[in-house]
Amino acid sequence: MVQVQTLNNMAELRTSRFGCPSPRHGLKLLFWFAKDYIVIKNDNQMVANYDPKEGGFGFRLFKNRLQCDNNICKKLLPDDGYTFYEVGNLHLPASKSMPEYVRKYNTGNIDTSNMDRLIISMRPDRTVDKVYVTQHEDLRNFDPVNTYRISRGLLMIICGHPSADMSLSNFLEQAGYSTHGIAPRESVDTRIDMEAGSRAPPRAAHRAPPRAAPRAAPGFWESYCTIL
Repeated sequence: MVQVQTLNNMAELRTSRFGCPSPRHGLKLLFWFAKDYIVIKNDNQMVANYDPKEGGFGFRLFKNRLQCDNNICKKLLPDDGYTFYEVGNLHLPASKSMPEYVRKYNTGNIDTSNMDRLIISMRPDRTVDKVYVTQHEDLRNFDPVNTYRISRGLLMIICGHPSADMSLSNFLEQAGYSTHGIAPRESVDTRIDMEAGSRAPPRAAHRAPPRAAPRAAPGFWESYCTIL
C-alpha cells in the first residue's frame, strides 16, 4: 500500500523543505490554492471554486499509473476511488491565468522554477477529497520521497479560516522560504513515470554516493532549501 506523509501544520511544512528556495514556486502555488481555488465550508468540506476538468489555471488529468522497477511496483499516490488532477506547470498557456506572484520567477527554462506540482483528488460534486504536493526529480518522474499530503487543517491555517488572514509574505516566512540552503533529501525509492516526454540529460553537479542498484537515468533536478 502506498503511504504518503501528511503535513498538518506550518512547522511540518517547514521541515519538509517543500517548494523552496526561490525560484521554486510550490509554496506560492499552495498558498494560491488554499486562498483562491477552494472554499472551506462550515462543515470543513473543501469545495473547488472551479472545475479542474475545464483546464483552467493549467489543471490537467493526473494518471496515477503503476510503475515497476526491479520487480518493485508502486504508484505515487494511494488510490481513493476519485479522479486526480495536477496543476503547477508554468509552461502551459493556461497557467497565465494564475496570479503574477506564482509565475513571477519562472525562467521559462527546464530548471527548479517549474519543478513543483499540486495534485488533488476530486469527488463528482466538486468537493476536493485530498490535496498533495510533489516535485519532479527529472523531466519524467515525480519524487516519492518529497511527496506529501496537505491536511485540511493546514489548508485552513494557510487560508486564515477561521482565524486572522495570513499574508503571502508571512506564509513564506513561516514556511522557511529562502534564497540559501542545503541539499534536499535524496530519494532511494523507485522512479515513477508520471509524464510523457524525453528523459532528462545527466546533471553535471555533485551527486550523492552511488546506490547499490543503478537507476535507468540520472536525476535532473537540483533543489535546495533552508531550515531556519
